[in-house]
Amino acid sequence: MKSIKNVPNVEFRAPNIQKSGVEVLDLDIFYKKLSQCKFDPSKPHRINYFCFIYITEGEGGHFIDFQYHTFQKGSFIFVNKNQVHAFDLDSRPQGKMINVTEAFFDSILTNIRLPLFTPTHLVSSYLPVLNLSQTLTQTCDALLLEIDRAQTPANSDPLLIQLLFSSLLVALARERKSNTEHLSETQTMRFNQFLLSIEEKFTHTREASAYAEILHISYKSLNQLCKLACDQTAKQLIDAHTILEIKRRLIIDNSQVQEVAYELGFDDVTYFVKFFKRHTLLTPSQFKEYSKAK
Repeated sequence: MKSIKNVPNVEFRAPNIQKSGVEVLDLDIFYKKLSQCKFDPSKPHRINYFCFIYITEGEGGHFIDFQYHTFQKGSFIFVNKNQVHAFDLDSRPQGKMINVTEAFFDSILTNIRLPLFTPTHLVSSYLPVLNLSQTLTQTCDALLLEIDRAQTPANSDPLLIQLLFSSLLVALARERKSNTEHLSETQTMRFNQFLLSIEEKFTHTREASAYAEILHISYKSLNQLCKLACDQTAKQLIDAHTILEIKRRLIIDNSQVQEVAYELGFDDVTYFVKFFKRHTLLTPSQFKEYSKAK
């Protein structure tokens, strides 16, 4: 595990992304700009936008939320908003980095119904690295080239960029495998709504029945949906996100255990410690020390 002390929060401020919501950047250019960064991208950092990394040459690994995921030529790496990740600057693979704002997704997701950027990192069936087929590689190369062209000052066309990026998402979704493929469209949308609700509400409630009310379904129906989607209960998914966010908060600015407990809605620090240890076999303090030692 990489050292995860004092994790910075990173906002994306490139001129292109301000105009269109999408920026396609060659990794070579990214490497050349490293000296201008106010943080070390090879160290864990939390992002407030969505990030794709498309590998065209090389192999290595990418750190995402306390896990190290290997990649190779033809891999597509998905990093969700608010996730903590770190780049592999030892191997320096070639390829593209695609940074996308949340506002951009809001503008296109009304037209395409895809689960790519719901908090699917809570579900083990959604792997963050997709190895593309030869056909999909060719499709991605062509679409990314057209997106890049559509962002030049002479050809700037926000609508065209939306259409091209929507096409890219659809192509990736067809090949990205998960065990939710057997769900109906309605079930998929409701399950994704539940995952998003967890991110928004978990500091206020960790009771599955409360989320059932939010979704206007019964507690039993919500549990059945979760079991069908990922063989986990609703409560297990809520707790999984809570544990993940505790880990993130513990390492951001080296936050104290009591501070994290209160920020995440735990009134009793003793219960907070027991909750964390029940799921990780470590106390929050032990987790911090273990992480620093790595």
